[in-house]
Amino acid sequence: MSVPDHLFVPLRKEASAAESLVRPQLGYWQEAWIRLARNKLALTGLIVIVLLALLAAFGPLLTDQSYSKQQLTLANHAPNGTHWFGTDELGRDVFARILYGARISLFVGIAAAIIDLVIGMLYGGIAGYLGGRIDNLMMRFVDILYGIPYLLVVILMMVVLGPGLGTILIALTITGWIGMARIVRGQVLKLKNAEYVLAARTLGAGASYIIFKHLLPNTISIIIVQVTFSIPSAIFAEAFLSFLGLGIQPPLASWGVMANDGLPTILSGHWWRLFYPSFFISITLLAFNLLGDGLQDAFNPKQRR
Repeated sequence: MSVPDHLFVPLRKEASAAESLVRPQLGYWQEAWIRLARNKLALTGLIVIVLLALLAAFGPLLTDQSYSKQQLTLANHAPNGTHWFGTDELGRDVFARILYGARISLFVGIAAAIIDLVIGMLYGGIAGYLGGRIDNLMMRFVDILYGIPYLLVVILMMVVLGPGLGTILIALTITGWIGMARIVRGQVLKLKNAEYVLAARTLGAGASYIIFKHLLPNTISIIIVQVTFSIPSAIFAEAFLSFLGLGIQPPLASWGVMANDGLPTILSGHWWRLFYPSFFISITLLAFNLLGDGLQDAFNPKQRR
């Protein structure tokens, strides 16, 4: 059975409309941000981190109490309108000390992550690109450092340099960059034989140019995710060391120090002294881990739609 020709009507379309795209083109970072914004848990973690940073920076303006002023007549007062989070055994305002402790915790976490980032990127990038015997020697050195007990390094640093903020940063970064170096090395090993790297090498580009202009920029998404997970690890390490008495020393305020001071008072009914520092440690670690998981999904090319 034949179909009459008059039943076929050609679809008229302008040439410009035929070339138009149904969906606007988005860059890699734009798509990653859209995927991150759709992840409610990751977005919540980001908002919590921003709020904590604002409290650390401008929080002392919210209260006229001092984190270090001792008022023995106000010792162990429960939370009230004047002292929002109560006071400790020396009459110091817990809310003010929480805000000051946020500065120390965030500073330690971010500073340690940045140091680990710089050392790990350079070390891992060089080892992965050069390969061969040099890579083998560099990674064996990493294995030796990884085998040193972390707490032993901290105690040695405390004995040699004395307790303090600088000592904690040094202790955290002596072995903290190892994970970053291994990740960067693995990515560089996968990318160094890519066509654009071979083309750059053929055109006479040096090793440093290829590493910093081609290899490391193409691993930036993995690096960002690793940094996001490194910050809460450093924050927890500082709180743990301060809790053991190996970190920040009084009268400076740290969430770990406050938790250590508040632990013996639980049986006395002074719950707020342990609850608030523990709560802020927990919420900070949770926020960074949620953000890290969200970034890992956002930078995953398999999530692209």
